[in-house]
Amino acid sequence: MITEFEIRRNIFHIFYGIIILMSVYLDILTVFHLLMILGLGIVISFFSTLYKIPVIQWFIDRFERQHAIPGWGALTFLTGCIIVLFLFEKNTAYAGIMVLTFGDSFSHLAGMSFGKLKHPLNENKLVEGTIAGIIFGFLGALLFVTPLAAFLGAFAGMFLEALEIKFRNIIIDDNIIVPISSSFVIYLTLLGYSY
Repeated sequence: MITEFEIRRNIFHIFYGIIILMSVYLDILTVFHLLMILGLGIVISFFSTLYKIPVIQWFIDRFERQHAIPGWGALTFLTGCIIVLFLFEKNTAYAGIMVLTFGDSFSHLAGMSFGKLKHPLNENKLVEGTIAGIIFGFLGALLFVTPLAAFLGAFAGMFLEALEIKFRNIIIDDNIIVPISSSFVIYLTLLGYSY
């Protein structure tokens, strides 16, 4: 059953993604600006482990799951966006960010609300959530790339979101995995179109 906290958290996830995407799309911010914001976020996160910073603590209490690092979700989300904006052509990166913004959020919301079938590759995930993530990730990515590229990118991102991917026994956050994998598959698909 979905909780009010999870609904609130995923709505924040969607708005956060839209704000990042729109500020880059409208040339309000560049990747360099996002890197500066990330750096500032890391400093604020560090000080939030020592002190309760009023406005920051309000956001952490309402939108963040319990982590050793305050603001972990927002920091990893921004990191994933920066990586794809740096590595890929704009529309490919935007599509990957849309899969993260909509696919990841709706996979959690649908899985917790309607999910019954355990995912065969991860017992902590539900098949209905993955399907919803593919659909909404596809619809978001479709604003920037072809239907085939949008579908394959959303499928790749949500497939890997359902797995627990580790590097040297450290679980890599899905806020990083989803946009990179989606953008990479979109890039390969669009590359195939050009030949």
